[in-house]
Amino acid sequence: MEMLHLRYFVAVAEELNFSAAARKLHMAASPLSQRIKDLEHELGQQLFDRSTHHVTLTAAGTALLPLARDVLEQVGAIPWKLEEATKPQRSTVFLGMPAGVHPGLRERVHALAERVKARYELKRWPGTTADLVQGVHEGKLALTLARLPITDPALEQLPVMSERLGAVVPADRFAGRDSVSLAELTEFPYVASPGEITPAYFDQLDHQLSELGVKKRIRLTNTGYSGTSEIISSGEAFSISMLDAKSPMHGYRIDNVIVLPFTDFRPQLDTGLLWRRDRTDGDLHDLVEAAKEVFKEPLSS
Repeated sequence: MEMLHLRYFVAVAEELNFSAAARKLHMAASPLSQRIKDLEHELGQQLFDRSTHHVTLTAAGTALLPLARDVLEQVGAIPWKLEEATKPQRSTVFLGMPAGVHPGLRERVHALAERVKARYELKRWPGTTADLVQGVHEGKLALTLARLPITDPALEQLPVMSERLGAVVPADRFAGRDSVSLAELTEFPYVASPGEITPAYFDQLDHQLSELGVKKRIRLTNTGYSGTSEIISSGEAFSISMLDAKSPMHGYRIDNVIVLPFTDFRPQLDTGLLWRRDRTDGDLHDLVEAAKEVFKEPLSS
């Protein structure tokens, strides 16, 4: 049995779909299926029940999953554990910052850096939520702010902010308005920023909008948040973003774009602070304890 066998098994167990797991692993489905069969043969146990349309874990597969995850996490932790064991007493650590972090959270990041400066040099690292969460999981980042929900069982999370979201609409179509109903937007296409830069929450939001009658979509690729504003400014679409004027996301707005609160819908984006569970009582103990104190009272806007 090799580490790759366990990694392949966990990917299939989490996706319950060989094709999706293969894409996640950047390989073809056929060799992935063969590796799983090799593992089953070596263990003498069937790990998955396979049918044409469904893949489910057997009792043996269910029992193996937490063991495999633990082994992979322990092996994955070796580089940073060695690095932490040999680095100087004052450590340089990184805190992940997704796009559009509210100024209130930035103030708390500065407060945390000041509080722990005798033990840690805390630096900020930008990225998408998915990349930052992966960075914490791999030990490259000590902490990260991340848009929730996050389901990684290896990470602890502390809710730190809830931000109310509003409708981003063409100003000339809603001149003089201080609010808008979702019912008024059902004939407009909903335009979301490219999936590679948006948090998972916006996938849930997309489903909600569809269930509430917003059926038309414009899907953007190879552009950032400013691309969404360009489409909305033309007058033919809407999007959803932070309502608070203090949010840095308002910096992506261009002419003929405004953000209005909903009268019949109340979406909100939650942000959490995340760190690895197994580092809480180790090299990051003092940092995590300080972070819990600094971020103790969640913010809202």
